This record gives sequence, C-alpha cells and structure tokens, in this order.
Amino acid sequence: MYYITLTVQGEYVSSANMEDDGGKAGSTITLTYQSNPNSVPSTHRKPVPKRFVKSLIPDSILSNPALNAAISLLPSNYNFEVHKTLHRISSSSARRVALQLPDGLLMYSLPLADILRSFSSVSDVFILADPTYGACCLDDFAASALSADLLVHYGHSCLVPVPSSRLPVLYVFVDIRIDVPRLVSSVRSAFPSPNRLALAGTVQFVGAIHASKPLLVADGYDIVVPQAKPLSPGEVLGCTAPTIPKASSIDAIIFVADGRFHLEAFMIANPRIPAFRYDPYLGVLVLEEYDHEGMKKARKDAIYAAREARNWGIILGTLGRQGNTKVFDRVVDKMEEKGLEWTVVLMSEISPARIELFGESVDAWVQIACPRLSIDWGEGFSKPLLTTFELEIALGYIPGWWEKERRGAKHSTAFQQVSSEKQDCSGAGCCQSVDSCGVCGEEVTDYPMDYYAQDGGAWNSSYAKKKSTDSEVKQCK
Repeated sequence: MYYITLTVQGEYVSSANMEDDGGKAGSTITLTYQSNPNSVPSTHRKPVPKRFVKSLIPDSILSNPALNAAISLLPSNYNFEVHKTLHRISSSSARRVALQLPDGLLMYSLPLADILRSFSSVSDVFILADPTYGACCLDDFAASALSADLLVHYGHSCLVPVPSSRLPVLYVFVDIRIDVPRLVSSVRSAFPSPNRLALAGTVQFVGAIHASKPLLVADGYDIVVPQAKPLSPGEVLGCTAPTIPKASSIDAIIFVADGRFHLEAFMIANPRIPAFRYDPYLGVLVLEEYDHEGMKKARKDAIYAAREARNWGIILGTLGRQGNTKVFDRVVDKMEEKGLEWTVVLMSEISPARIELFGESVDAWVQIACPRLSIDWGEGFSKPLLTTFELEIALGYIPGWWEKERRGAKHSTAFQQVSSEKQDCSGAGCCQSVDSCGVCGEEVTDYPMDYYAQDGGAWNSSYAKKKSTDSEVKQCK
C-alpha cells in the first residue's frame, strides 16, 4: 500500500510524494497544470462545507453466497434492500429489530425476518401487522414499546421527521422494476404526436418514471415530473399531490400504479388534466375519470350542516402517526376562538359504526387522521365528518370553493397561494379566470390535496407559518 502526500504551493498542487508502508520515499511526481487566472483568491472564497461519506456496504455482505441465495427466493423485481438493512443492523449494533409492511407486502415479512435472523446478530425480529395504509402509519410507538433498536418501514417514503421518531427508522421504498420500454410504447400508442405530458405514480414506481422520461423526450415529447415537497419528484400520496399550474398546458397525466387510490388525489388537485393510469402488471394504459361535481357537492353539504353545530367531536387518529398533535392544537385554538364546545376522541380506525355509538351527543366531527376518510366515505356517516381543511371553511376562516368571500372571514396565506393560480383579475389579479375568482367571485379554487405538502395550508401536517409578502396580501378592489 502507498500513501500520497500532496505539496500545495499557492493556488495549485506542485508535487506529490509517494511512500510505501515502510515510510521510504518513492518517486516524486511534478504536476504542471496552471491555475485559472480568473479564479477568486482563496482569501475571498466562501468556505466549502465538509462532506462526510459513510462507509459503503462491505463485500462480506454484498458477496455472501448464502445470503444472496436466500435473497433470490424473494421476487426478483422487488428491491427489499436486504444488504443495506443488514449493514444498518451491523453498523448500529441493533439487537431487536421491528419490521413494518403494508398489507400488499406482508406476505414477505416472514422470509425477510428469517434472513435478518440468519445473517445478522439480532436476537429478536418483530413483525408489526396492524394496518399500514401509508407513511403516516409509521408505528414507532409500538416498536419502541417492544424495546426495538431499529424499525424497518417498507413501502413508503419518510413523512415523519426523523428527529421526532421514538427510535431509529430505516425506510425501504421497495422499488419495483417494471418493463419500461412497454410503458413508453403504451404512451406512444395513446399519443402518436408528441404532447406535453406529466409523469407521476406511487413511490415503488418512481424509478421507472424517471427511466421513461429520457426515452419519451428523445421522441419529442415534453415531459414534466411534478413534485409536492417533501415528496420526491413524481411521487404522489393518497392525501398529497402536486398542483400543476394551468399555464403549464399539460395535455395529460400518465400515472404509474396498480390501483387508482393515489391517482384520485392527483385528479382532485388537478381536475382539468385528463388522467391515464398505466397498470405495470397488466401493461395497459387506461383513461380514468372522477366525479368531481359529486364529490364537491357532498363535501359542501357536509360543511353547511357542520356550520350549525354547537357540540363538536375532535377525532385524533392513533393509527401510527396519523394524528398530528400540532394540527390538533390549531383545531382546538379555533374552537376556543369561536366559543364552541368540543370533546376529544382518540380512535385508530374511524368508521360509521364507531361514530354511531356516540349517539346525538355530538353535532359534527372533525378528524385529524386521513382526509380521504371524509372525502371517500363521508356520506356514510350520519353526522358531518370534516377534514381540517373543511373545518376552516365551516368556521369562517376561509371561503369555500363555491362561495364569495364572507365579511370578516380570515384567510390563511396558504389558501390565497392555492387560489392565486386561478386568479387573474384585471389590474388586481382575480376575475378573468374561466373558473371565476376565489376572492371576488364563485367556484374559483380546486379542492386542495396538500396534507403533507410544505407549501400547503394551515390545515395540513407540514404547515409552518410564513411571513406575508406584498404579493400574497393583495386584495381585489
């Protein structure tokens, strides 16, 4: 082995001296390149931040024939990142490991547990089998109660801030490799002439989405991969989807997923964009539709009914991390400000049958769990079951998407930002849109699907109050 010592003179390296393990000097190499005369003097340069690269997975794990043989028994196109998991267990000296998988992957939990037990020094591997609908269902509390040293969460991206987790968490997206050329061919068949398309899907297929983009661009298509931070580009959740501005003139969305639950979130947030779903298992591209009018009417009726309520029930979801306490505190503050009565109920699974047990003691409910419970199943409840966004409308803090501004209503900055893309008032930016105006007219704003979006409203889980800017506080004259 040789060590190289670099001698620095001024702005450039002048020589390199090689020494072997014995400390004997080797040959000296003189570097003759010239420094850039236009470069900024070192005394005026900004300090370069130190970058630390963690050690890579060792060959003892990557090249273990017995381990690789065991991994080969898992589906070859599913990346469970077993090598990385074993390296994390080893480097953190974890002895008790908990595994959490969504229902669609739960069948692989036992083989994964066997592999981790066989090829690491763990003493216990626990499987958390409660329903896991999304990343919001991270069950670090249960894992911590089991005294686990590490929780491995499969199938979702990281939504719960790492510092707030009760124990270290390793997220495994379970990237699924699909036939990308077939996806591209399906798009070409549906859109023979190059169009401006958006590509998105669930986190398992984000890799395939990004792989297909350059192939379509090479054919002349204008491809957009939208992002709703903190999600990765192209990733969509059932409650969080990027909003594409009308000015982008997107012809259609190509959504890669084996179901339409996540696609519906995108369709709700972008009702004017035709949505095509590519099923990666069937290899077919189909046009999907959504009853926007019916959904909005049902939610409007629920909000109207809730405006008459005096006794409220606040449901704080306890399934994993669905119940955000910061959102809960904001809801309570608004209830107090309006002089309302409320009761707090903790509930892991929200259903009409459970709500019915409370009888007539509650006039309306607001749930801090999953907005899709209200949007998809709200009509099945005998009392209004609102989302936190709908509560803002019911209590008069923001106008509904169907109504003019009410005198004295308080608008969040984020709601104004959501509405601003539809506002094009002459001179003030609000009334020339074909959808009318959220401040001066009617039917102006789409139903937001921004529950975890960083730029979402005060009703969401990622909301952080920002300073108002001049452009955000413009009012219609």
